[in-house]
Amino acid sequence: MHQLSSLDAQFLDAETSTTSTHVGVLSVLGPTTPGGGLTVQDLRTLAEGRLHLVGPLRWRLQEVPLGLDRPYWVDSEFLDLGYHIREVALTGPGTDEQLAEQISVLSARPLNRNRPLWECYLVNGLTGGRQAIYTKVHPAVIDGLTAAQALAVLMDATPRPRTVPHRLSDEQYQAAGALGMLGNSAWHLALLPARLMWSSLRLAPHLPELARALTVPGADLLGTLARRLTPRAWRWSADEPTAEALTPSGTPFTGPATAHRRFAFTSLPLGEVEAVRTAMGFTVDDVVTALCTTVLRRWLVDHDALPDTAMAAAMPIAGRTDAQFAAAGHRLSLLPIALPINESDPARRLQKVHTSLTTAPQRFRAAPATLVRDFGAALPRALRGLLSRTPLRTLTMPTPPVNLIISHAAGPARPLYAAGIEVTGNFPVSAVSDVAGGITIAAMSYGRHLDIGIIACRNLVPDVWDVTGQLHQALSELTACTRNVRYLRPCRPPESR
Repeated sequence: MHQLSSLDAQFLDAETSTTSTHVGVLSVLGPTTPGGGLTVQDLRTLAEGRLHLVGPLRWRLQEVPLGLDRPYWVDSEFLDLGYHIREVALTGPGTDEQLAEQISVLSARPLNRNRPLWECYLVNGLTGGRQAIYTKVHPAVIDGLTAAQALAVLMDATPRPRTVPHRLSDEQYQAAGALGMLGNSAWHLALLPARLMWSSLRLAPHLPELARALTVPGADLLGTLARRLTPRAWRWSADEPTAEALTPSGTPFTGPATAHRRFAFTSLPLGEVEAVRTAMGFTVDDVVTALCTTVLRRWLVDHDALPDTAMAAAMPIAGRTDAQFAAAGHRLSLLPIALPINESDPARRLQKVHTSLTTAPQRFRAAPATLVRDFGAALPRALRGLLSRTPLRTLTMPTPPVNLIISHAAGPARPLYAAGIEVTGNFPVSAVSDVAGGITIAAMSYGRHLDIGIIACRNLVPDVWDVTGQLHQALSELTACTRNVRYLRPCRPPESR
């Protein structure tokens, strides 16, 4: 038997009628000759011969009786590829905007928990004879940074598909017996008091900070009470890190999210991003985060909603090794970072982003959200499920209260092919939630370009294509700054045309 980890179960419990936590990748396939495109049967045949390379894609959930404990993984005796791999077609003319709208609809649909937690769609009818493959998977199965690698398993590095010898996965799990599951649950319940005591002691010094981070009515009052009730010695313990805590700023996309999504995507020349990185002496993460900060700043300025303080964001970091690639389980952590959204100068904005990312590990160690996650993991699953449907869901959410999540992952450096057809773009499709903000920006390098996908709650950010369109101008702005880097002069943005 293989039981889900506490964090995996938290990602399941965090899902509501308005929040789905699955992540995905939109792969755009290059032009094909008339009649030479990929068919859904081609895709199913390709998957049938290779899914054994990623065992978790065959697993489904088995719930514990009465929901007393975390579920177990069970190997599916029959995998219905007719259900998991489907096709949709765009009506003319098949533009990128229409493709994004179709992905918005597909990403808003929750995964069926009675089946393995993934789906794949072949999208036909794009302009120029193109096609697309949209794959989504639950983070309890494979985390977001590894989803692209799992997709690469189903693709090839050359136009000629490789032959994959069939071998059953080393990890296969049979259905757990009710008595065995209840016995494990009894043992976990026996350890519950000790786990709750330890988690409570670690969380107590951070109650004032946590209360300030909450975005529910009455949070200010809760913060005041927590500061009065929490012993001063606990709040300023010398053993605790002293990094400044982050709290979400008031922005239009921090309101309650709906179940409806808007998605947009674009590509930036990776060479220009690397040129800025080299000239300014920063990292690619610094440059990508600065670009995201710039477009968010412009959107907030256009909507007369620019906050006076930095925005609280989170950046996923991978904790998965190569040996853990084919194993289930979420191995991501979220670094809290400050976005200098109120800095008008792009060069100084990049410098502040670099400083924020440099100090992020220290802030991560001090973040109460990490302790909240541990506290939520210690709670009985039945109680976590109840809390996740109340304003106290922060205790059970696997992500900290932030304005948004920004991610950047390194993808394949060489072109990939699906049944001989070249993949021209790999665009991440992330998730949106009430706690993690109404917009998420995800970037992934592929070949010589940086593919960026932005997903948002339709009601909070209906004009998500405007955010995407500003990325190219933001990159030109930083490129212009590199000409003055030797003089260390602040660079002003070019005049708008």
